[in-house]
Amino acid sequence: MRTSQLAARTSIARAITVAAASMIIGAGAYAPHAHAAGSAPANAATAAAPAATATAKAHVRLTRVTPAYWKVTLANPPLNIIGPNEVRELAAIVGQIEADKEVKVVVFDSAVPGYFSAHYDLLTPLEESTGMKPGPTGMHPVPDMMVRIARLPVVTISSIRGRATGIGSELILATDMRFASREKAVLSQWEVGAGLVAGGGPQARLPRLVGRGRAIEILIGSDDINGDIAERYGYVNRALPDAKLDKFVDGLARRIASFDRQAIVDTKRLVDVASLPPDAEMQPIWDAFIASVGRPETQARLKKLVEQGLQKPGDIEKNLGQATGNLGK
Repeated sequence: MRTSQLAARTSIARAITVAAASMIIGAGAYAPHAHAAGSAPANAATAAAPAATATAKAHVRLTRVTPAYWKVTLANPPLNIIGPNEVRELAAIVGQIEADKEVKVVVFDSAVPGYFSAHYDLLTPLEESTGMKPGPTGMHPVPDMMVRIARLPVVTISSIRGRATGIGSELILATDMRFASREKAVLSQWEVGAGLVAGGGPQARLPRLVGRGRAIEILIGSDDINGDIAERYGYVNRALPDAKLDKFVDGLARRIASFDRQAIVDTKRLVDVASLPPDAEMQPIWDAFIASVGRPETQARLKKLVEQGLQKPGDIEKNLGQATGNLGK
């Protein structure tokens, strides 16, 4: 394990337990998130598709709409939190995409109203994250997953309805294209406001996508960004009226799925050379996140946020930018 990880093995959960003894997690215990089995699919196309390969209890669903067009749906209510278990599920699905020779396009979306993904799981003991085995790239599974998604030979599209914050934002940044609901999408890298350093690679991706100044505004301003501003900045490809989002994304995915696979693979490979950050930039970003967790200032800020309702349905998660902005006042 890396030195920065060893230095930060103090569990977030311990700090939270001191701050809020009523929390459900105990020392060193992992409490799975609640899951509503049989939750409604993200849209009609998914409903009409063949059965997903994931089990009923999975928080990430893989649906083969057609042999060439797949969907990966986050389904971990109430907030679509992503923690170690969800990272493992995502990594396993990425492996299936890498191995398949027919798939051409993959859409990432959410089955949870209001949330693409709120953020990384901050209520599970940190050892659950730092103790994960490296992925195929040799990096921790979080940066490993982000790199592998970005370098998939097929096209990846994010359909964003609700909050895509923290690791939710980092996941969509790893995909090739991003389309957002104008009325319902909220994007942010909220971590600096809580004393954290974002861990899933946005420092490497955002400057190349939106420019240095806007990347610093997003990362260090740490405020919520609506669909219109995200489109203006280049954070997303387009912001569409919510009623048109599913039809547009599905239509684009089916169009791409009808094309020659080798032409898609060769074209994307050449675009990757010109646009993707080097893989070596990703692991240090995760290490900086882990190191930031152990700082007393960070734990004090997280303590306040937990007391106010962090990682529970309610106003704090709906207005995370405002909540972090008020911490120092």
